[in-house]
Amino acid sequence: MSDDPNTDFLTLLAKHDRALSLYVYGLVPIHADADDILQQTKMVMWKSFSQFELGTNFIAWARKIAFHQILGYRRQSKRVHIPLSEEMLEQVGHEVARLSDQGQARREALESCLHKLPVEHRQIVLLRYFEELEVDQIAERVDSTTAAVYRALSRLRYTLLECVENRMKAENTNA
Repeated sequence: MSDDPNTDFLTLLAKHDRALSLYVYGLVPIHADADDILQQTKMVMWKSFSQFELGTNFIAWARKIAFHQILGYRRQSKRVHIPLSEEMLEQVGHEVARLSDQGQARREALESCLHKLPVEHRQIVLLRYFEELEVDQIAERVDSTTAAVYRALSRLRYTLLECVENRMKAENTNA
């Protein structure tokens, strides 16, 4: 990656932060406790990053550290009874990780599909869903009618859905 391990760590953490957060919040029922565990997990990751082998699965490594932090939390937590065995928690953790990975794959597919759209179509989608403009504001911005923007958005949503589903099927076939 780079010559600086700090840069490598921060780059990988930024890329996988959402997936790691979803994993922890999916396994810890109390939001404040999940915040603490996530913070502690990142500290442990930072301190032990020299043991991580670049090029291997960073999110799997991060989830393993998070899982051990969650187990520690469960052992220390006297005030909250969590009725899951460690084995069950591990199974739930695998399912949370699978769902998180699936969501990441869908986001990447959507990004790829967006880039395939003509510039003017991509602009309409970005104005609506990323800038959160109302349809009449989009119509004004792209010098069109409100009805035309509604029709375009309807077609574009269908096109993107079809594209994402096809990419997901292709990935599952190749996996």
